[in-house]
Amino acid sequence: MKMTRLRHYLGAGTQAAMAWAIQQPAQAADGQTIVNAKCMACHTPDGNNSLSRISHQRKTPEGWLATIARMQLMHGLQISDDERREVVKYLADKQGLAPSETDGVRYAMERRLNTVEKFDTQFEQMCARCHSGARIALQRRPAAEWEKLVNFHLGHWPSLEYQALSRDRDWFDLAKKEMVPELAKRYPLESKAWTDWEKHRPDAKTLDGAWSFAGHMPGKGDVSGVMTVASSGDDQFKVSVKGKYADGSAFDGEGSALLYNGYEWRGNVKIGDVTMRQVFAAMKGQMQGRMFDKAHDERGIDFVAAKEGTSQVLGVQPAYLKAGEEAEVAVIGSGLKGKPSFGKGVQVVSVVSETPERVTVKVKADASAVGAHEVSVGTAKGGSFAVYKDVAEVKVVPELLVARIGGNGGSTPKVQGAFDAEAWGKGADGKPFRIGVFPAKWSVEPFDDRAKEDGDVKFAGVMDADSGVFTPGDAGPNPQRKMMTNNAGNLKVVAAVDDAGQTHKGEGHMYVTVQRWNNPPIP
Repeated sequence: MKMTRLRHYLGAGTQAAMAWAIQQPAQAADGQTIVNAKCMACHTPDGNNSLSRISHQRKTPEGWLATIARMQLMHGLQISDDERREVVKYLADKQGLAPSETDGVRYAMERRLNTVEKFDTQFEQMCARCHSGARIALQRRPAAEWEKLVNFHLGHWPSLEYQALSRDRDWFDLAKKEMVPELAKRYPLESKAWTDWEKHRPDAKTLDGAWSFAGHMPGKGDVSGVMTVASSGDDQFKVSVKGKYADGSAFDGEGSALLYNGYEWRGNVKIGDVTMRQVFAAMKGQMQGRMFDKAHDERGIDFVAAKEGTSQVLGVQPAYLKAGEEAEVAVIGSGLKGKPSFGKGVQVVSVVSETPERVTVKVKADASAVGAHEVSVGTAKGGSFAVYKDVAEVKVVPELLVARIGGNGGSTPKVQGAFDAEAWGKGADGKPFRIGVFPAKWSVEPFDDRAKEDGDVKFAGVMDADSGVFTPGDAGPNPQRKMMTNNAGNLKVVAAVDDAGQTHKGEGHMYVTVQRWNNPPIP
């Protein structure tokens, strides 16, 4: 029952729930008025127009959305969609995070759900064993509020102390005496970064204009083009995208976006028949983040864009060349004007075409150029170009991935797996360097003897041999399997890359598991 209510409050596909905030109501009450009207029944005034608990936290837009949803689910808050949009915008602006405070943990907002987190052991065992560590790192509270959060956890989930990594220690005592001071030190409510950001937060209108972008989607390839942004007032924007994938297919669409806290860009753009969400950090003439399918957040593009009027290289497509060969490559960026350069040993044979956003050239590399090179066009610099002699190693990226069964008449869709084959070479010094993403032939094998015995390759799903996209099996019991179990599986992912007739193989690991029933804005 609770899960049904949660899905009702958050809506289908809440993985990018900021879509609610894209279309602001024309005559909505202001955020402070709604907060006072809806929240003061439980949160007492503290003076200076502040309320207990609420005014002593800072969070991202997704963090505030999750809080409001929890108030609805657990405490009976009655709030309309329009009011919720207004409150999230108000709180994210007034009590958000400075850009530097989100460094290293933006993957949670960008729905990079196969990220392997790295925190210290105590933090992982005490705090990040039930949800991501990023959920904690994207909040700011004083010590008293961190202590209340500890109490909240034990009050709502009293079995917590009997779970693994709790029953072997005095979890509650450790949480209060060791973790609360540590969290207050790491993630304090007051910080110089936040104070400085509040003082110098840029005007949203500076984002108006054309943005050259480059990106890459696993299973699909490189993409580039121009995104045009036009302010429509109140931190809202109209968005138009015109681009192409490397295979020539169109990447065109239109939509809208909303800016929170001066830099947190959240957009919805319909590309063909697919609505894609944008979660970007927009700062200093650049947008960077991820653009992903609204209904399938596992299908996403690593995205970087630069505004017209700036001068920088965003990337090279394709970004590698075998020594001794000649090929056509495109430099993507903004303000591209002048002589293209790929570093010592790489000759620019000819310029095929050039615009301020894209310079296409023919290049030839000799043996002395083996390694990674910085690319420039006139004064614009950035990006990387690799010259290799031989492929030394192939890595499957991500190395570990979780796919999920679904569908089959149920409400939860399948979660696919999408992989890249990343080739690595060795420089003259013997040190490895990344060449880039290569075409590969893909397959899956049983990860271990149990997976082989259970027939996981047969039942867990199908790997597309050309794209590296794995589609899991149907949800529900399977009469063909032992004990009618579901179509979960434990698989080895194999990428076979051909380099001048020599095959190189890389291996990854994929768990095909059950549905993700609880899908909050921050995992």
